[in-house]
Amino acid sequence: MHRLERVISQLDGKGRSSDRKEDASGRSSLSVVDNRSGKRLEVEIKNGVVRSKDFWKLGLRTYDPGYKNTASCTSRITYIDGPKGLLTYRGYPIEQLAQKSTFLEVAYLLVYGNLPTQKQLSYWTGRVMRHTYIHEDLKTMMKSFRYDAHPMGMVISTVNAMSTFHPEANPALAGQAVYKQKTLRNKQIHRILGTMTTIAAFAYRHRIGRPYVNPSSGNLSYTENFLYMLDKLSNTSYRPHPELARALDVLFILHADHEQNCSTSSMRHLTSSGVDVYTSIGGAASALYGPRHGGANEAVLRMLERIGSKKNIPKFVEEVKARKVRLMGFGHRVYRNYDPRARIVKKVAEKVFSILGYEPLIEVAVELEKIALSDPFFIKRKLYPNVDFYSGLIYKAMGFPTDFFPVLFTIPRTAGWLANWNEFLDDKENVIVRPRQVYLGPAKRDYVAINQRPANRSSIQSYSTNESRRRTVSDSSP
Repeated sequence: MHRLERVISQLDGKGRSSDRKEDASGRSSLSVVDNRSGKRLEVEIKNGVVRSKDFWKLGLRTYDPGYKNTASCTSRITYIDGPKGLLTYRGYPIEQLAQKSTFLEVAYLLVYGNLPTQKQLSYWTGRVMRHTYIHEDLKTMMKSFRYDAHPMGMVISTVNAMSTFHPEANPALAGQAVYKQKTLRNKQIHRILGTMTTIAAFAYRHRIGRPYVNPSSGNLSYTENFLYMLDKLSNTSYRPHPELARALDVLFILHADHEQNCSTSSMRHLTSSGVDVYTSIGGAASALYGPRHGGANEAVLRMLERIGSKKNIPKFVEEVKARKVRLMGFGHRVYRNYDPRARIVKKVAEKVFSILGYEPLIEVAVELEKIALSDPFFIKRKLYPNVDFYSGLIYKAMGFPTDFFPVLFTIPRTAGWLANWNEFLDDKENVIVRPRQVYLGPAKRDYVAINQRPANRSSIQSYSTNESRRRTVSDSSP
């Protein structure tokens, strides 16, 4: 029985109040009996789901913290079959795309639904690469950040600021129907994909105290141009290593989209309000910034560094079983099998290490994976390596600082966010997102005068620095 049907079948607490039926025309439905009133409800099952609003006829809402079993939209972009370890973009297996395609071709596929012809790909690539330059005032703004500003904070702030440079693409200024113009909509897609690598590269150079490098005017690919802006010094003919650029391109393909994850859902949520696309992208990137989402590969790297060597793995595994520490990079909310991206990333890691040298932590990672995949504790819980387990090691081997890892996730995921933005705008069921709540707070209370109120046990103390305490005692001294 479908999971949602099983949940609904337990509405009466006895698992007997509903049954799945299919009439002569092949239509499926769910019959629900409200044992409080005896009222019977017939709910249509379409595409394996029932509509939550149908239960309002019984005065009920569905409660689903974290939306673990709630479909908030229909989509034709990415499909995941967790039990089978399957990931497809527009129906194409991720393995085929990683082997045969490029990131920009995959980005086109995600946004427009089909693989491009040679003519379409040439135009698409040209438009994206043509928009790699950013406004000089935006560059000046980035230079005003502190020397030690986190690269992800710089990227998020800069993308949000872009909305002020393009008022013609802001529904609040140009009218709510502005995105009905497909050409204007495409312009924003080209511009955002093009400038994202530039903004990221400038944030990287800012962090290490080097002058910004403008995009190359040469015939470089998307990832080659990105590496060029990161690494060019005095060599006027500098060109990134092609195999390292290809490795990064594959990682970008793997991270381009992943169904309705936290950041993609944020993209749709913000878009539903009618806000401009730059603000939506900035909000999605903000969601990605969190350690439960885009910071996962950084957490894996720090875990492997704490383990240190193979001899410490048995002790670490026992601490995981005792729930004293967390095993990062294993398991996934949707996969109940080996993450298909992890197998590809492992091969990419081998290629990168063969070029740049052996990363010592890979020995720890391989041994930890071997033990986890053979231990009944992890097998029972279906804890298999996910894409984050090896990607952090690749980024470390390529010389990226750990605080830049979320930025390397943001660049490719922008393609998925834009694909969902584009799809949402064309969805006839497009409405502002407004989840309901289950209120458990106090009932109606009368206002109480301040001198009659009981002591409040809530802590309102805030953290004080030593500097603040020094100033406080100085102010209170005679």
